[in-house]
Amino acid sequence: MYMTNKVQSDLYLANQPVQQKQTGTSSLGKDDFLKILITQLQNQDPTSPMEDKEFISQMAQFSTLEQMTNMSTSMEKFLQVVQSESPILKGSELIGKTVSWVDETNKESEAVVKATSVKDGKLTFMLDDESHTTLTLDDILSVTR
Repeated sequence: MYMTNKVQSDLYLANQPVQQKQTGTSSLGKDDFLKILITQLQNQDPTSPMEDKEFISQMAQFSTLEQMTNMSTSMEKFLQVVQSESPILKGSELIGKTVSWVDETNKESEAVVKATSVKDGKLTFMLDDESHTTLTLDDILSVTR
């Protein structure tokens, strides 16, 4: 009497999903740079250690990398603040421009914006006309030079 064992087909190596090797990011950060430098120092040949010039050059490169990273981060924060939290800056773009609006007599009027301010959380524009008109952004129909 013979006993046969059959191998299930889902156990074959060919039927297994191929796993992709995963590595880190393609760019090196300052921590990676320091790890490489420390490893280099630990594994250097004691009979011919790294020259001072090489070490100083690598430290200067690290310092430059760190300063550029910090500057980039600071610039991003600055731009976010300027672009999102400053309606007065956005409104100041209209100073010196001619705007048109419909006045209280339903007549379209034009005047030059001479100043801008924020009142009660709303951006307002002061015009250089005879009645010193004040408008909100919703009142302005068009803007020209």
